[in-house]
Amino acid sequence: MKRKVLIIIENATYPFDSRVRNEALALFRHGYEVTVLCPRDRQASLRHEVIDGVRVYRHSSVEQGGGRLGYLLEYSLALFWEFFYAWWIYFRHGFQVIQGCNPPDTIFLVALPFKLLGVRYIFDHHDVNPELYESKYNKRGFLYKILVVLEKLTYRFSDVVIATNESYRDLAISRGGLAALDVFIVRNGPKEGFKPGPCNPERKHGKPYLVGYVGNMDVQDGLDILLDVGLRVNQLGRTDVHFTCVGGGPQLNTLREMVREKGLAEMVDFTGRMSDEDLLDILSTADLCVNPDKPCEMNNISTMTKIMEYMVLGKPIVQFNSKEGKFSAGEASLYADTDNPINDFAEKIHWLLDRPDVRKQMGEFGRNRVEKELAWKHSVPHLLAAYERAFAKGRE
Repeated sequence: MKRKVLIIIENATYPFDSRVRNEALALFRHGYEVTVLCPRDRQASLRHEVIDGVRVYRHSSVEQGGGRLGYLLEYSLALFWEFFYAWWIYFRHGFQVIQGCNPPDTIFLVALPFKLLGVRYIFDHHDVNPELYESKYNKRGFLYKILVVLEKLTYRFSDVVIATNESYRDLAISRGGLAALDVFIVRNGPKEGFKPGPCNPERKHGKPYLVGYVGNMDVQDGLDILLDVGLRVNQLGRTDVHFTCVGGGPQLNTLREMVREKGLAEMVDFTGRMSDEDLLDILSTADLCVNPDKPCEMNNISTMTKIMEYMVLGKPIVQFNSKEGKFSAGEASLYADTDNPINDFAEKIHWLLDRPDVRKQMGEFGRNRVEKELAWKHSVPHLLAAYERAFAKGRE
């Protein structure tokens, strides 16, 4: 019987989440029948389509507005549609495994009734949500405790956990109580075909240097810090650099307003989400790339896909000193001091822009490290092993 899997993702639409896209394509190419359930948005508005062999269903969603009430509305509506579509997909196509990709840690609720029918549940751990909440609101409190409970329940009802790194694997074993043989490290990797292209001087906005960023636009992502870094770079006498930030998220409009308020319109632009072609054009042109993720425990133990994307393009990186960030990038990055974040980050950009030989050396190190150790192809065997374990548990 053909193996069939349903992948549920709530905080992004398919195929724009590169991790889920990599996973779905890998499973399809190894003989699985794959269905992805995700929200609709303006750039992916079709309710149903097949992309590269992967069946995609998209449910209604609300615009991300940020704030606790906004997230409650978003997650509640998503949970309703996930229940509805999951049953519809089950009767129409069938599946033996549900893979739930957090956030939020509520997708296990969709899987619970199916577990009574013998369906296995794989938890794909993208974000550690209690720490994510603390990074957004700088406190714990009642909602934090709810997130801790939801995380525990997610672990409790998971047959297998897929972790993005060793830190998340340790959490699944120590905090989640899972057996080590049920937890698999499947690292993030850049999209297929994500390769450097030619430099396009038009992307530099008339400046000699371009600093690039790609990623989500939310509180924990540190783009407000990057704006202050830009001001400091300007104060260091650098009027020869432009910052381009690519991506969407709940803080995008707020960040654009901050650019105007800080007088950085000639130095910084936020493009919103772009096609892969435009993104590659910008990052291929960039002289260096940045990861200004806010220094906090969540970012300290998380692996960011953008780091791998910068590295595969051969770009030197400036980021804050974090455990998993340093493990991924190694000598491809300079690491800003978190005790003096804005000044040190700006000074490292300033220093690196003046040293093309160092930038080239760092970029080559990063590209080689991805190719030899961190490219997605190295994670595929671990993904397949996780699924083999889930199906084996179904026969136990």
